[in-house]
Amino acid sequence: MCGLSGEIRFDGGRPDVAAVERMSDRLAARGPDGHGLWSLGAIAFGHRRLKIIDLSERAAQPMTDSEAGLTCVFNGCIYNYQQLREELGGLGHRFATTSDTEVVLKAYRQWGTDFVTHFVGMFAIALAEHRTGRLVLARDRLGIKPLYLAASPRRLRFASTLPALLAGGDVDTSLDPVALHHYMSLQSTVPAPRTVLAGVRKLPPATVRVVEPDGTHRDAVYWQPAYTRRPEFSGMGADDWRDAVLAALRTAVRRRMVADVPVGVLLSGGLDSSLIVALLAEEGQRDLATFSVGFESEAGEEGDEFRYSDRVARHFETDHHQLMVPSDRVSTALDGAVRAMSEPMTSHDVVAFHLLSELVAKEVSVVQSGQGADEVFAGYHWYPALAATDRAGEPDRYAEVYFDRPHAELARILQPHVLVGHDASREYVEAHMAAPGAETALDAALRTETHVMLVDDPVKRVDNMTMDWGLEARVPFLDHELVELAAACPPDLKLAGGGKGVLKDAGRTVLPRDIVDRPKGYFPVPAIRQMAAPVRDRVRDALSSPSARARGVFRDDYVAALLEAPEEHRTNRGANALWQVALLEIWLQTHGID
Repeated sequence: MCGLSGEIRFDGGRPDVAAVERMSDRLAARGPDGHGLWSLGAIAFGHRRLKIIDLSERAAQPMTDSEAGLTCVFNGCIYNYQQLREELGGLGHRFATTSDTEVVLKAYRQWGTDFVTHFVGMFAIALAEHRTGRLVLARDRLGIKPLYLAASPRRLRFASTLPALLAGGDVDTSLDPVALHHYMSLQSTVPAPRTVLAGVRKLPPATVRVVEPDGTHRDAVYWQPAYTRRPEFSGMGADDWRDAVLAALRTAVRRRMVADVPVGVLLSGGLDSSLIVALLAEEGQRDLATFSVGFESEAGEEGDEFRYSDRVARHFETDHHQLMVPSDRVSTALDGAVRAMSEPMTSHDVVAFHLLSELVAKEVSVVQSGQGADEVFAGYHWYPALAATDRAGEPDRYAEVYFDRPHAELARILQPHVLVGHDASREYVEAHMAAPGAETALDAALRTETHVMLVDDPVKRVDNMTMDWGLEARVPFLDHELVELAAACPPDLKLAGGGKGVLKDAGRTVLPRDIVDRPKGYFPVPAIRQMAAPVRDRVRDALSSPSARARGVFRDDYVAALLEAPEEHRTNRGANALWQVALLEIWLQTHGID
C-alpha cells in the first residue's frame, strides 16, 4: 500500500535526508496519496502513502509513538489488525487512529521483535528505537512486500524498490557474477539476498534484522513450514483435504477483503482467480469489479482467454472490464514495464500485468490475485517427474526440468569477467533442497519453488507492476496458514488430475466444471514470445548500443547468432533466449546503469 525508504549512519554523522527524500520521490507511484520524512539522530525515514486503511491524515507515515520512543514506516497490510488492536487494547495500549500502522507500533512495544509472529498479512517494516538508536527491519513470511538494501561501512540505506536506492546515489552498480549465473539459469530468478547488482541486496522473506548503531546486525528467521505429513492430519482422506483446503482459502480471501476502499479481482478465467471470485460472491460481494487483459494474436498464437473470464464474470454477475492490447503497443509498453522493475524479469506477462494495472487503478485501489497456487499446490507440468525421483537425485532432476541451460553452456554465452567457474545455481538449489523438513523429493521441490522461485519471480512481478500504478495486489494463495496446510498435504493429492488436484476438487464445489477442467492457461503476450518486428527492433537497439558494447556481458558471436535467428535459440524451458539476454541490457540501460 506504500513505499518506504531510509538510512542509518554508523560513523557518527547525520543521515543524508536529501538522499532519503530522493528515494522517497522515486517511490511516488507506489504512494500517490501522501508523503512524509522523519529524522532523529543517525536514522532517517521517508514514506509515500497509498490510502487503503484509515484514510485520515492521522494515519500518515512515518508514524511515531512518542510515549514508547518508536517511529516506523510500513508497506503492506496487516489483515488481522482489528483483532490485534482489540487484544492490545486489553493489554493497556491506547490508540489514536484506526490504522494498521499504529497496530504495528503497539505490537512492537508489547512483543519486541516477536511482533511479526502475531501478524497475518504482507509487510515490509522499518522501525527505529529512539533511545537505543537501533533499527529493526522485517519482511513478511512469503516475501510479498520487498525491501532492498545498500550497505557501506558508513551507512545502510533501504527502500521498497531497487530504483529508489539508485536515486539515493552512491550505489555499487557492477554486476554480481553469481547473481548473473542465477539469472541465466533460474528463469531470471535471483534468490535473496542477492540482486544482479553487487551493491544491492534484499532482506530475505520471514526475516527480522536488528541493526545496531555500530553497524553490526543479527537476523532471525521466524517462519518456515514443515513439508512433511503431520500427526494432526493423520486419517484424513481426499474429501477431508478438499474441505480443509476450501475452508482455509475461504479464510484467506475473507481476510483480504479488509479495506476502507473497494476491492476488485484480476480475473484470468483460470481456476485460481475464478476461485477467488466465487468465494467473494459467497461472502455477499455484489457488482464485484473484475479485470482481464488480452493481446492481439501473433504468428498463429492466440493472445487472450476472454472466453473463460467472460464465462466466470457472467456466472457471478461481476462488473467486468476487458483490455485488448494490439501488438504494436507492446513494444512501447515494454519500456514502462521495465522502468517499474526492481530487477530484470523476463516473463512475457510482465507487460500484461503492467498494462492491466493501469486499467485497474482507474477503478479500484486494491485487487485480489491468484498468484502462487501453482507452486503451493503443484500445478506445473514438471512436478510429476520430480515426484518420481528419490531425495538423493532430486537436485539433478530439478536442474533438468527447471533450469534454462546447463552450467557448461554459460561459457559460450558470457564474457570471462562475469563468468562464474562453478555451478552456483545448482549448488544453491542443492543446499536448499537438502535442508531438513521436507519428506519427499516433491516436498523439497515445492518448498524451493514456494519460498524462493515464487518470491523472486511471480510475486515480485505482480508487486512491481501493480504498485507502479498505485494499485495494491493481495494474494490469498500465499496466506501463510493456507501454505502451511498445503505443505502438509500428501503429494499424490496435489499431483492428482494433472496437478492441483486437491484445489480442483475444492473448485468443483463452487465453480462451473468447465472452468475447473479447462486447459491450463497463462497471460500470453504473443508479440514478445514470437519476437514481433517492433519488439525485435527494440531488442536489437539495446544489444547494439554503446553501453551494451562497453559493458561486454555477452559474447559477441552469441549475440549475433541470437539476432540472426531468434526463433532458433530457446532455453531448455522453451523461452526465447534473445529475450532473456536483451531484457537484462534493456533493464540496465533504462535505470541508467553504465
